[in-house]
Amino acid sequence: MKQPIRVLIVDDHRHAREGMKVILSSNPIFELVGEAENGVEAIQLTDIWMPDLILMDINMKGMDGLEATKEIKTRFPYVKIVMVTVSDDITHLFEALKKGAQGYLLKNLNPGAWHEYLKAVIFDEAPLSKELALRILQEFSHKDTPRVFSDPLTPREQEILRWVARGSSNREIADNLSISEHTVKNHLKNILQKLQMDNRVQLARYAYEQGYK
Repeated sequence: MKQPIRVLIVDDHRHAREGMKVILSSNPIFELVGEAENGVEAIQLTDIWMPDLILMDINMKGMDGLEATKEIKTRFPYVKIVMVTVSDDITHLFEALKKGAQGYLLKNLNPGAWHEYLKAVIFDEAPLSKELALRILQEFSHKDTPRVFSDPLTPREQEILRWVARGSSNREIADNLSISEHTVKNHLKNILQKLQMDNRVQLARYAYEQGYK
C-alpha cells in the first residue's frame, strides 16, 4: 500500500489499548490516529480523524461496542470495524457483524495473526469463520420458504456467493472453481456493489434468504 492504514482504537481499559498500540506499532503499514474509551468518543473521533479501520471492544461502559458500531456504520459506511474481545461468544460477535462490523479478533492472538487478518479485512478478503456461517444458517433455517427477490447476480456470482456462505476464503473459492484469486476478488466487489452490502455476513444472510444451497 502507498498509504498506511489509519487506525482508531476503542477500548475502556488503558492496558488493552496499550497492548493494541504495541501490536500495531510493530508493522509500519498501520498508523494510529486516535484512542477512545467508549462508543460516544469513538463516534466523535471517527468524525474528526476519518480512520480507515476501527478496533472496537464490545463491552464498554456507556455506549458499548455494538451500539457504536451500528451508529458509525450508519454515519460512516466506508470505515472498516473489527471487534476486539477476550471472549469468543458467538452470539455477541454475530450481533456485531449484523450491525456492520467486518470481523473480529481475540485479544490473545499473536501479533502476526492480527497483522494478516487486519490487512485481509481492509482488502475485503477476510472469510467468515465456519462457526459464523453455521450460526447464520441456523438463524434462517426455521423459514419454510425463502423470500423472493429479483436476483441481480449472474450464475457465476451466485456460485461464488454459495461458497462465501459456507465460510470459504477467497483462495478456497478460487481453488474450487479453478479460477484465479484475483478473479474471485473482482467478483466479490461486483456482488457487494450490486447488492449494496458491506461484508460477508450480509452476503451469507442474503444467500440463505434466497434459498441458495
